[in-house]
Amino acid sequence: MGVLDSWNDGSTKSAIVDFVGRVTSDGPDFVAPEARIAVFDNDGTLWCEKPAYIQLDFLVRRLAEQAAADPALATQQPYQAAAAGDLGWFGDAVTKHYNGDDSALKILAGGILSAYAGMSVEDHADQIKAFFAEAQHPTLGRPYTTCGYLPMVELLRYLEANGFTNYIVSGGGRDFMRPVTTSMYGVPPERVIGSSVGLDFVDGQLKTTATPEFLNDGPVKAVRIWGRVGRRPIFAAGNSNGDIQMLEYAGGGTGPSLGLLVRHDDAEREFDYTAGADNALGLAADRGWAVASIREDWTTVFD
Repeated sequence: MGVLDSWNDGSTKSAIVDFVGRVTSDGPDFVAPEARIAVFDNDGTLWCEKPAYIQLDFLVRRLAEQAAADPALATQQPYQAAAAGDLGWFGDAVTKHYNGDDSALKILAGGILSAYAGMSVEDHADQIKAFFAEAQHPTLGRPYTTCGYLPMVELLRYLEANGFTNYIVSGGGRDFMRPVTTSMYGVPPERVIGSSVGLDFVDGQLKTTATPEFLNDGPVKAVRIWGRVGRRPIFAAGNSNGDIQMLEYAGGGTGPSLGLLVRHDDAEREFDYTAGADNALGLAADRGWAVASIREDWTTVFD
């Protein structure tokens, strides 16, 4: 096996290999292994996020169940969209958020926060595992657990083999990702940083609440990396405007660093879109971030 076999030779692959070589070799750019921290966004960076976030599929099913049990809910959002199977409403809410309009996101958040309130963290994890055991991507026709990007999984392994410690830092739910990150990416649950709700300790059990704790997006990603890791990362990978500050944080130290953006431009093998990523892509050249074009840089998208 070679290095990053699912990556085409080119400037992006060269930037990654050159960076890893510099920080692992004796010289002015050497970085001690304990400081080789790499952070990765999840949705659209490690796994597919279109036509809607995978977690939204999980949540929409729950909201539809609630609407079926209480017809009054079916007349209001987000339950109305869930009952109708209108994933476009959910996707638009997130796109509006990345464009500075949180009106629909606040409505969505209200439904999401209450969807599993009062459930123990173990029961919640069991429901997530059951979802992943049966759910398939609606257009790619493959299980969600096989919708991780092979080139990015190779990148995780490559960094790991060179002494890096990898973290997932996502706007997605921490507890939604944790049941599958070890099997899909080799990243254990304790290295997953995501959005979360508050927890209560009741009769020996940790139970979810309807109170938001963190929306792990934008500047919050940088704040929480420090809070959880206690080190500034030297490598960061993302794909959207919500990852800008995380990449800036990784590149803001005094030593070597590398930022990587995944550009979705392959409608045949995956999807072609820039909505929610236009600002990040526009900053890439000025900030020195490498851009991985799915069409040009990846020989294979999915394993």
